[in-house]
Amino acid sequence: MGKKITDHVTWVGKIDWELKHFHGDELSTHFGSSYNAYLLRDKKNVLIDTVWTPYDHEFVAHLKEVIDLKDIDYIVMNHNENDHSGALPALMAEIPDTPIYCTKKGEMILRGLYHKDWHFVNVKTGDTLNVGDNTLHFVECPMCHWPDTMVTYADKEQILFSNDVFGQHYATESLYDDTVKLCDVMHEAEKYYANILNIYNPMVKKKVDEIIGMNLPLKLIAPSHGVIWRHHIDDILKRYQEWDVDYQTNQITIIYDTMWQATRHMAEAIAYGIQQQDPDVRVVLMNAVKDDKNDILLEVFRSKAIVVGSPTVNLGMTFAIAGILEMIHGMRFKNKRAAAFGSIGWGGGAEKRIQQRLEEAGFGIITDPLKVKWAPDEQAEQQCREWGKVIAQS
Repeated sequence: MGKKITDHVTWVGKIDWELKHFHGDELSTHFGSSYNAYLLRDKKNVLIDTVWTPYDHEFVAHLKEVIDLKDIDYIVMNHNENDHSGALPALMAEIPDTPIYCTKKGEMILRGLYHKDWHFVNVKTGDTLNVGDNTLHFVECPMCHWPDTMVTYADKEQILFSNDVFGQHYATESLYDDTVKLCDVMHEAEKYYANILNIYNPMVKKKVDEIIGMNLPLKLIAPSHGVIWRHHIDDILKRYQEWDVDYQTNQITIIYDTMWQATRHMAEAIAYGIQQQDPDVRVVLMNAVKDDKNDILLEVFRSKAIVVGSPTVNLGMTFAIAGILEMIHGMRFKNKRAAAFGSIGWGGGAEKRIQQRLEEAGFGIITDPLKVKWAPDEQAEQQCREWGKVIAQS
């Protein structure tokens, strides 16, 4: 069931076409995903990463079709989150004495998840493992995206096994970047970065710059999710260098929720005012209830400013706006500005609470919150347009 990617390396992972949500319900995966594991056969045989727990016995059974498990000399675990280490208990039940190469924090995580006293070998940046024609070079990449993460470079094969770095949630049986729609893959890679890695972008930048600075000959970048990069290696490296530096484009995103359409009318009038003032800026409107939350975060990632609005409910904002603001706060976006607005009835409060959360999330506040009482009339809609112009001017 394996798929050869070089004479010595076989993909032995799992394509998960059915996956629609990941990390519980925290991340949407519209294109499915894959859990990529790799078998390097040299004078010594090395398994690099495994798959998620629901597919553990399936993984072991298919791996047996490729190699006698007793012939696996080493296991390299680049990162030990459940989607990569989940099959280890089933595998180690068959080959319990096989050394597992991982970082010191990787061992801590594996012990915490599975409570097994396996044969761990801790490695750090600069350590190597000679397996014959290939020498494996280990580079620690803490917080890309867990503290245990590392990448592994096979020098003879010229393959960087990068785990989550350069990955995307994208299912394809054909494995490679040049066999699918590149625009879809790049979209998913950007969404992955915005939702998973952006919070740690200083550390991601440091490690990507370090990897690029090593001038490694690269025939393949083989991540743990999505496509293997072979024709667009320079493109994904370049995109990471762009995303790593507090990324923004000429875009303003308006995020809103609405009960009786008043806040929606405000959002649309604000968008009109922004566009009137600056026809070149891209304005995106996102309904926090109807639009996917991770797609909203992607648009925030792309934006130089965001505008967030909610009707007042029980002196505060709606559940959906509170939730998306909590996610925005968690991503630690930098070098972005924001403003708040809301529709009110007999009492307000949502717009002030939204501004407070935006400030707490590190956004520079453009102007005072805008509020409109009851349904906006023509005068109120013009007020929203003028407020939108202020946003654009800033």
